[in-house]
This record gives sequence, C-alpha cells and structure tokens, in this order.
Amino acid sequence: MQNTNILRRTAIAAGLLLGAAVAVPAIAADNYPSKAITMVVGYPAGGSTDLVGRLVADGLAKHLGQPVVVENLGGAGGAIGAQKVAKAPADGYTIMVGANNELAIARLINKAVKYNIGDFTPIGLVGSQPMVLVASHKAGVKNAAEFVSLVSKNPDKFSYGSSGVGTALHLAGELVKEQGKLQMTHVPYKGVAPLTTDLVGNNIEFGVFVLSSGLPHIKAGKVVALGTTEAKRSAITPDIPALSELPQFKNVDINSWFALMAPKGLPAPIAAKLKKALEETMASPEFRKKMEETGSVVADPKVDAGKYINTEIAKYAKIVQFAHIEN
Repeated sequence: MQNTNILRRTAIAAGLLLGAAVAVPAIAADNYPSKAITMVVGYPAGGSTDLVGRLVADGLAKHLGQPVVVENLGGAGGAIGAQKVAKAPADGYTIMVGANNELAIARLINKAVKYNIGDFTPIGLVGSQPMVLVASHKAGVKNAAEFVSLVSKNPDKFSYGSSGVGTALHLAGELVKEQGKLQMTHVPYKGVAPLTTDLVGNNIEFGVFVLSSGLPHIKAGKVVALGTTEAKRSAITPDIPALSELPQFKNVDINSWFALMAPKGLPAPIAAKLKKALEETMASPEFRKKMEETGSVVADPKVDAGKYINTEIAKYAKIVQFAHIEN
C-alpha cells in the first residue's frame, strides 16, 4: 500500500513538472517581450542594410513596447552577424534585419559559411531596391543600347566593377553579361567607396551600384545611369529605364532585398507578435517615406518570406554556376 502511494505521488509530481514545462514557453510568449530586444545588422553603421534595420527597430520598439537595440556586427559580407543569429536562443530576443548577400548568396559561394536558410525563422520581407548599371564618362555611352553595342564589338576589352566577389552587385553584373552574351572582366572592389572613386575618376568603364548608393552620383552627373535591374522601372527613379526594356535583357530581374529574421525554432506566438509589429511598422506612411528616401520600396506584407527567399536562392545558384563564382 505504501509503495502504491509513493508511485501515485511520484506520478502526480511528474505530471506537475510536465505541465510546468509545457506552460513555461506559453507564459514566456504571453509576456513577450519583457525586456530589450537585440537586432543584429551584419554591416557597419551607415550602409543600406543598417539604415533599413534602424527604421525597422524603431517601428518594432513602438509597437512592442520594449527597446530594440541595433548591434552592428560587420564582416564577411554580413555572414558573421547572420551566424550569430543562427546560433542564438530562439526566444525572440535576438533577431536580425539581413540582406540577400548573407541570407541567400553567401552559402552558395563560400564553403566556410556553415549556416543555411533553414537555420532561421523568416518573420517577413521588409523592402527591396534594384541595382543600377552605370557608365563612367570615359566609356562614352549614354544608354543601355549603346552599352550593348560597344561591349559586343569589343569582347574582353571593358571591365565592370562591383563591391566584391559574390555580392548582389556582382551577381547582377554577371546576369547582365549572361543575358546580353557580353564578354567583360569583373573587377571586385573592397566596398562601394573605392568603386565610386574609380568610376568618377574614369579608371574603370562600368559599374553596378545599389540604387541608393548610385543615385547621388547619377544626380550629380558624375556617372551615367544605363538601367536598373528589376523587371520594371523603380518607383523611386521612374526616369531611369529598366534594363529589361531591351529585348536581350528581358529576363534581367534582380534586386537587393531586406528581411526580418529570427533563429530557427522560434515559438509561433512570438513569431506572430513580431510579424504583427512588422506589418504595423510597414503600414506607417512615415516608415514608407523614410524607406523611399533610402531608395527602397516597402514589401507587400502578403508575400511569404520563406518561399520568396528560397526562390531567390535558386535564381542566384544559376548565376553562380554560370559565372563560376567562388570566394
């Protein structure tokens, strides 16, 4: 009888412990967030991803009622920051605003990158902007048609620059080469600043910028815009043609996008709170205006971020294979 009572008490205690274990995540989700959230941005302050990240952080803080502190963790094209988030506890207190470089491209070109998209919980797409193909004045071309004619007649004579091997800018340049059947040399720079210096100084003929980086130099007349890289003209720059308006570039559709991500295994109630706060942020006219000032268009909140990113990875894989890109 005594043994039976002991067994009964043990079973009851075990049941209480199990119930408590189940209840803890639910309570944590109900109280989320109860402290400051860290938002990792895998780039130094001042770049396009950082600007978008800070706008999102401000919006989330407003709608969640807790501070969202941006941590700039630059290096390896955003991969160091992404790695930190991939390994962080899935409790909603470490999140990131990342770009396609580290979320979709890095693993395709760099074997040292150990994480993959499956190591994250996508919360939502934030926005995107096209790249823009530009010419230095030395090149002597004024539009995409003249660019194609010049390069086609002079295979391997001309070069284009990007901000580095395996960046979205590099992939955009290789897509233009592939679609236009053009032979050009890629010159990887260590960032946009030295690329800009060489383009403005007429030391290289062509280059690819993210629209927000290139636009000030285009407006100042220091470089010539040949075309943007999305399927349609950007709403930010309706006066700059899309490259896809030329028949040979009809399949050129590539951009730089930003997404809010959390570690894999994030509890659904916490993911839902973050998604709701993001959508409320993106619906704000002030947020949309500030995003446009950075050259970005706010994403459609109905887009499934996970499916979108996987489609983008498949697109990039084809370009990487064509161009034999490896970092």
